[in-house]
Amino acid sequence: MGRDDPHHSSGGAVSGLKHAVSSATLTIELPLSLPFRKAPAMSIGYIRPTVAGIEEQQILAVSKLALGDPSVIAMWYGESDLVTDTEIRQTAINSLNAGETFYGHKRGLPEFQKALSGYVSGLFGQDIAPNRITVTQSGMSAIMLIFQTILDPGDNAVIISPVWPNAQSVVRALSGTPRYAVLDNDAQRGWHLDLQKLYDQCDERTRAIFINTPNNPTGWVMPREQMVDVLAFARERGIWIVSDEVYSRMVYDGRAAPSFLEIAQPDDPVLVVNSFSKSWAMTGWRMGWITHPPELGDVLGNMIEFNYSCLPTFIQRAGIKAIAEGERAVAQIVEHCRIGRDICNQRLPNLPKVRDYRPASASFYGFFRIDGTGDRTLETCQRLVREAKVGIAPGTAFGPGAEGWYRLCFALSPDRLSQAFDRLETGLNRL
Repeated sequence: MGRDDPHHSSGGAVSGLKHAVSSATLTIELPLSLPFRKAPAMSIGYIRPTVAGIEEQQILAVSKLALGDPSVIAMWYGESDLVTDTEIRQTAINSLNAGETFYGHKRGLPEFQKALSGYVSGLFGQDIAPNRITVTQSGMSAIMLIFQTILDPGDNAVIISPVWPNAQSVVRALSGTPRYAVLDNDAQRGWHLDLQKLYDQCDERTRAIFINTPNNPTGWVMPREQMVDVLAFARERGIWIVSDEVYSRMVYDGRAAPSFLEIAQPDDPVLVVNSFSKSWAMTGWRMGWITHPPELGDVLGNMIEFNYSCLPTFIQRAGIKAIAEGERAVAQIVEHCRIGRDICNQRLPNLPKVRDYRPASASFYGFFRIDGTGDRTLETCQRLVREAKVGIAPGTAFGPGAEGWYRLCFALSPDRLSQAFDRLETGLNRL
């Protein structure tokens, strides 16, 4: 495809944010398991029905049962129990003590953009310029900014599912329609994607294909050859690829998972989201970034200005330090999770009623079924909190394809993790 093609050129990637669409009305029947309900009547004033109709996330519905009870071992969130590296924390303290408490650059400090540019370029073997980097207030914020930028009411985004709950909720909150390409799963191949299923979900109102790889909750990793095919499809159709790669360093064979940044040209319709939360044990810092076509920088900068103005400078200083530390902090958390994975591989498949668990090659989750619970995953998780003082996440939180499944996070210290599995065994015996 040549440079003159409007979908391939940088002008096509940016000016093609809004495509002409037909006047036909598309009707989508949503699965009952999705976090959406009829908006309640509000006496205090008007609230958009698409917002009022978003239900409480099911993971929160489990975790709130443990509020005020520190005895519960939480395995429901995607979070390590490692504290952020001492030198990284001290860098933020030093910045505060130096008085860096003023407004900062909306797309990130220039030195932070440069540091991230060097990190991403080195990791994926491509020359990614600083003007292609926009710092965001978390990976979640990055996803919201992207969909605020590319999605009109009535548009749709095709999401590979099972998937992190917030991804689908963002599309719905912006009056878009999530469509789903559900991963297949079998004993021989594990979780895998049928590309034709993905392509069949795309139509004239599709603005983005959302891919989370490595995947939360399944641990599935999109192979590089499939990335090549999907990129060619997106170029041809003028569809954005939104690739959430926050678990790219959480791999146990190699330095990083395959990335769209390894194959995409600067002006391709590719938006890659990453975050400091997982790989640097910085979940509470709320710091991420987007790698994007150069022409999209000012647009994203405007959206940041409208949403939260800028990321605090002292937090950005901590991010620069995290990058400067090179591989040390990343290697520490990967090894921490590797030990947790080994314990999970030993304990989880041998627990009563557990089936269909496969060791994770990426991420830090165990994904499995529990015999006899059917689709009552939320109720089962709530019961385990009350009766066994251990918390896991219900599969129904993760969209189509996850019904009847459960997720736990094994990024805990060995002692804590062993205790959690002891409690889980007790709770499963009572079901």
